[in-house]
Amino acid sequence: MALIPLLGFTWVSSDRTDSRINLDLTNLTVFTLNGGAISWKSSKQDTIADSTTEAEYIAASDAAKEAVWLRNFLSDLRVVASISRPIDIFCDNSGAVAQAKEPREHHKSRHVLRKYHLIREIIGRGDVRICKIPTEENVADPLTKPLARVKHEAHANSIGMQYLDASS
Repeated sequence: MALIPLLGFTWVSSDRTDSRINLDLTNLTVFTLNGGAISWKSSKQDTIADSTTEAEYIAASDAAKEAVWLRNFLSDLRVVASISRPIDIFCDNSGAVAQAKEPREHHKSRHVLRKYHLIREIIGRGDVRICKIPTEENVADPLTKPLARVKHEAHANSIGMQYLDASS
């Protein structure tokens, strides 16, 4: 079996669905390896967020923890030759990216639960790197919100998903 270098990427997205009864926040994380999705997760956030920035920060923190686990899992399986580069986490929220990169309390985030700040340590160790991307390029968005068919298909193709012809 040939060993391949890890070229892992993670896209995170969070969607807020308001209703008079409850406030649901859905996180979605997609991990890709060499152009194909290898792991994805859609889950409800276990805490209420006051803002989109906080929701995206929580999603990025959860993705960072999952990235560390996935990195160790792939390394133990010897699927990849080496994992020296950080796994990139792509987030389309500038505030969430800034909070993750800076190891200080921000006035608007002082109420964020301490456990979500683990992302700062994970970034500091060099296990992951968080990057700002334009919203149009966030391939996790189709799994958290409705998009036009063309955009949905483009995002699906970019993570290696293909439509199967049901007639064959």
